Amino acid sequence: MKVTLTRKNKAFHFEAINEADLILNIDGSPEIGGENKGFRPMELLLSGIASCSTIDLLLILKKQRQAVEDIKIEVTAERSTEAAKEFKKIHLHYIIEGEVATDKMEHAIDLSINKYCSAIQSLSPAIEITTSFKIN
Repeated sequence: MKVTLTRKNKAFHFEAINEADLILNIDGSPEIGGENKGFRPMELLLSGIASCSTIDLLLILKKQRQAVEDIKIEVTAERSTEAAKEFKKIHLHYIIEGEVATDKMEHAIDLSINKYCSAIQSLSPAIEITTSFKIN
């Protein structure tokens, strides 16, 4: 796996390009001189966690023969006030459309969060990860 980061201006706008030549824009916050030309690094981290756990979740539910029509994930986080401002708490709320049994959903979330999601497994164990879900 390889990502190349290229600076695009004199401020904090960067382009990340992966091995498939897909481009992602990254920027700093306006408070430090960023120009809102891309995701901020901590937003990328939350996006990675959400997408990683959701891919796992969908694969698990498919194996369980659950009929997922659509899925949306809302991720919220609380950061430290210390210098690094690392995440203290992250909450993932899954909103599912389809015919999914509650017990199957609970089991799939547990497997994703505690076993399969490599992005979450890469985080510090000090970060509190919580989840919730709604099935429509």
